[in-house]
Amino acid sequence: MNTIKRIALVAHDNRKEDLKAWVEYNWSKLHHHELVCTGTTGKMIEEALTKKTTMPLSITKLKSGPLGGDQQLGAMIAEGKIDIMIFFWDPMQPQAHDVDVKALLRITVLYNVPTACNRSSADFMVDSVHFQQDYTPILKDYSAYINRTL
Repeated sequence: MNTIKRIALVAHDNRKEDLKAWVEYNWSKLHHHELVCTGTTGKMIEEALTKKTTMPLSITKLKSGPLGGDQQLGAMIAEGKIDIMIFFWDPMQPQAHDVDVKALLRITVLYNVPTACNRSSADFMVDSVHFQQDYTPILKDYSAYINRTL
């Protein structure tokens, strides 16, 4: 994990404003990193930050989560293209794409990607010494699982 992190930003509809407020508050810590967002969240973050700064933005927008964005993000994680995920999910609202959300959270655990699911954990993450420096996560060796005979 390099000094410049590739940070996934995701939020369910009822948490988008919370994520937007968090990004605006932490913009000085985030601005030199690469942001990857699911569609609707990315559009909202881009609009908010364009009003806030004249600095060039590095935001990659994927499809909306329910339209495949969660799976696109999961594929990026599996390919080692995401370093950190900030996912403000809504525990009070059932989601039509709940299985996709569960799969996305599972893949972050599988690939040892630091994941924050609320503002407090996101604050701790960006204030960590590891956020501003190189960091090499330890990955579990799954070769025995991959090479097993059926």
